[in-house]
Amino acid sequence: MVSCFFCPRTLKGDDKVANPHFEIKITKRSKRQSAVAGAAYQAGEKLFSEYDQKMKNYLYKKEVVYTEVMLPTNAPPGYADRATLWNAAEEVEKQWNSQLARRFVVALPREAPTAMYPQMMQEYCREHFVSKGMCCDFAIHDPDPPGHNPHCHIMLTMRAIDENGKWLPKSRKVYDLDENGERIKLPSGNWKSHKEDTVDWNEQYHAEEWRHGWELVQNKYLELAGSPERVDMRSYERQGLDKIPTVHMGAAVCALERKGIETNIGNLNRDIKAANRMMNAIRSTIKNLQNWIADILEATKEVFAEMEAEKKNASPNLSNLLRDYMNLRKAERSEWSRYGQQKGTADDLKAVSKALIYLKEHELYTLEDLDTALQGVNEKAQTINADMKKASARMKVITGIQNAVADCQTHKAVHDKYLKIGWKARQATFAERHKDELDSFNKAFRYLKKQGVDLNVNLDSLQTEYDKLKATHSELAGQLATVKEELQPMKDIRYWVGKVLTPEQSEVQKKPEPKHSVTERLKFEQEQKKQQPEQKTPQQKKQNMEL
Repeated sequence: MVSCFFCPRTLKGDDKVANPHFEIKITKRSKRQSAVAGAAYQAGEKLFSEYDQKMKNYLYKKEVVYTEVMLPTNAPPGYADRATLWNAAEEVEKQWNSQLARRFVVALPREAPTAMYPQMMQEYCREHFVSKGMCCDFAIHDPDPPGHNPHCHIMLTMRAIDENGKWLPKSRKVYDLDENGERIKLPSGNWKSHKEDTVDWNEQYHAEEWRHGWELVQNKYLELAGSPERVDMRSYERQGLDKIPTVHMGAAVCALERKGIETNIGNLNRDIKAANRMMNAIRSTIKNLQNWIADILEATKEVFAEMEAEKKNASPNLSNLLRDYMNLRKAERSEWSRYGQQKGTADDLKAVSKALIYLKEHELYTLEDLDTALQGVNEKAQTINADMKKASARMKVITGIQNAVADCQTHKAVHDKYLKIGWKARQATFAERHKDELDSFNKAFRYLKKQGVDLNVNLDSLQTEYDKLKATHSELAGQLATVKEELQPMKDIRYWVGKVLTPEQSEVQKKPEPKHSVTERLKFEQEQKKQQPEQKTPQQKKQNMEL
């Protein structure tokens, strides 16, 4: 059994990992490899191979910390047993050069807690393998000393399983057809044909999908763990980074380096890292100069903004609040990596500069100016929204009237015939026989009465009104979209400055309402009651009728 050629790439504080170890291999019978032996090795177990009638014993491996077999829904429950699964996978393969299993070796992020590793692997394997119909067997290793080289071995089946739990063939014969859709006959008398794979698991593009999926899962759990570090499975070149990649060392070289024995590959990687640090220092110096120049320009803009806002002392200056917000964001990133701090500062500078330009264009210098503008735009949006609701309600009523008139006209003949019947018994029989038509007519008639119209209502006039309301509603919808687009920048700025406002500054913006005496309030309430018409409740109306 070949050992795991593995050397983890540790996440650095000021950079992403450029390409952590991610290896994909195929277990092949032509190379005298065994799926049962591979499963026993990664799980650290003792398994019997029915193919060669040999015991595969790897109980001595102590670095195995977690193992699990995950099955698709249509797989036999017995395949949850590791020996049963891989002996079955080998049994179905009859060729001397059969592909028995697909194997992965992936590095685990040391910044994530070890307790997260099983859940991380379960999520990754379920989404990318088990949900596609593969049986998955994975094992998490953490060799001595623990924590320096956490990684995971994954083994996947090569065949799909049908709904009855039987292995499906890897390929099927497909006959070639001519331009008329007919089979092509060869000179030998056989039909021309070719083989097609029943599944696309061997396609090259899946490797990219699996690598990217593993990147997303790692970054998700790094974020859950509260780590600022992130993994990028792309090469430095594909990331657009001007860095030299290190050379993969392998297990043997890593072991020598841990013992303090220098190797050629180790020395080469140390030289590469030193060169990268030098280039990073140069780029950092250039970046700091650019930031210094940007800070000078920004400070100049702030000075001019402060000069223009000197006349507006009643409310906090927006440029000062935005500067305080920048300082707050910088303090929140104090524990981040240098790269993260620089990137965060650059992003904040862009956003705040854009906000200052917007405030100057709209002549908004103080918090009071901003709140007043926000209130005005919000009221405008509320007014438009209310008009839209009013139009929609009236359109609904018009549609209801049109439908009610149509129902009444449809069933009017039946209703008129019902009214002409003089005998109660015959009338009841007719009503029972035409219950649906009469109910529909009565329901529609009641709706028309409720809306204050009858069957003689002018439908053309209603349709014209409906078309006008529809056009008005569309116009209002466009106006609302424009208002919301205008509202968003002000909401963003208000949120930013709100994070740095002191309680005293917040209270300044709240203007007290004028107080009224008790006599004035009583007089106002009496006038309101006189203006409202007296309305009787249904119970009062019933009592009056009884009298």
